Amino acid sequence: MKKIIIANWKMNPTTPRAALRLMGKVARGLRGIKNVEVILAPPFVFLPILRHTPYAIRHMFKLGAQDVFYEREGAFTGEVAPPQLKASGARMVVIGHSERRAMGETDDAVNKKIKAVLESGMRAVLCVGEKERKASEVFPKVVREELLGGIRKIKKSLLANFIIAYEPVWAISSNARGKADTPKNVYEMAILIRRELYRALGKRAASKIPVLYGGSVDEKNAAEFVAKGAIDGLLVGGASLNAKKFVSLVKAVDKIK
Repeated sequence: MKKIIIANWKMNPTTPRAALRLMGKVARGLRGIKNVEVILAPPFVFLPILRHTPYAIRHMFKLGAQDVFYEREGAFTGEVAPPQLKASGARMVVIGHSERRAMGETDDAVNKKIKAVLESGMRAVLCVGEKERKASEVFPKVVREELLGGIRKIKKSLLANFIIAYEPVWAISSNARGKADTPKNVYEMAILIRRELYRALGKRAASKIPVLYGGSVDEKNAAEFVAKGAIDGLLVGGASLNAKKFVSLVKAVDKIK
């Protein structure tokens, strides 16, 4: 199975031209990659532009979105529906990112978004992670709550397109104290997340759900996280905005046997 690397561009870059330039640099650098599935998640306004590039048409990588609303249509000013994202070229949506949760997004809203995205035929990436690491918590309560809240009442048949991204808030590079976790800790958390999924969904359904890691991932530590962290890929933030670093990161993971 290919490793998955998602590039979360967040609210960058500022213009369509810059987005096309970044995509082009990444695409040219990733020619020949065989063992990694790369997904670019730009601001949604750039999706219609990027989907028509030769790189997207040739399936060198897929496009994703950073958020979604759970209704298909209606009077919801400022929101974007799953069918609209899909029509714009998105094949995956990141849901429940800590930056969205910090703005008030609840587990209930996350659950509705995941269900809407999966029912639309796109892949849903559920982000979970604790704000701080407590020695007293082997498996942080908030991670369990976010995980179980995200999959609540979702049909097992839809979970073939479901992905978990463990991204502890304290490790995110945009955080003033952001510092990457260790492969050892990520390994332990990945095992605990899978164990919780087994209990909630059964081994057959749970075993097919990829678990990614995100949080200050860069070209220097990416391969070690994948090789030693018992994970299926990475959610990359800041490093994905530097084409040279991101290409090096993906190539490092691609070499892992």
